[in-house]
Amino acid sequence: MRAFLERALARAGYDVIGFANGVEALERLEREPFTLLLTDIVMPRMDGIELARRASEIDPDLKIMFITGFAAVVLNSEHQGPKDARVLSKPFHLKDLVREVERLLED
Repeated sequence: MRAFLERALARAGYDVIGFANGVEALERLEREPFTLLLTDIVMPRMDGIELARRASEIDPDLKIMFITGFAAVVLNSEHQGPKDARVLSKPFHLKDLVREVERLLED
């Protein structure tokens, strides 16, 4: 799934770097700036909500989008992601992903 998302965004003109898990992503976010964090909520080693929280502490201006297979997932006060984070529910078409990324980056 990650490879499909990476290719779709690269074809749309974005520079994309993929990571196997949240720990690897956070390590890279600590070393260099990024414009957008696109993360699944359920991941090995560190879930996407924790990754997003830590990433937004590093860079409060980082745009964040969660993708999830759980359409009913609500980011409540206990599991709240950073403010202004967007959620895209699976299944979605790759065109929908690109459109939502464009919208988020325009804000």
